[in-house]
Amino acid sequence: MISQILYEHNPAPGKLDVLGVEEWPIWEKEPSEFPWTYDRQEECYILEGKVIVTPDGGDPVELGRGDLVTFPKGMSCTWKVIEFISKHYRFTD
Repeated sequence: MISQILYEHNPAPGKLDVLGVEEWPIWEKEPSEFPWTYDRQEECYILEGKVIVTPDGGDPVELGRGDLVTFPKGMSCTWKVIEFISKHYRFTD
């Protein structure tokens, strides 16, 4: 089963405030490529950089600065970090 990556480009600042995005931890990564499986749902807000995330058996999704993204629990994918990336993130069940 292919899981879908949900994303919104440049969400309203009020939405980010309601979610408390600025309180979430920050993750950073240099250009690289690696497999990843989500054991919980992740929400993130990309502060800078560019990445292409390709779900196993699915189509690649390019994400970058200003994107609010939800990765579904159980999704396996490949991350290809094109430009150094920095993001706020949180895991939910």
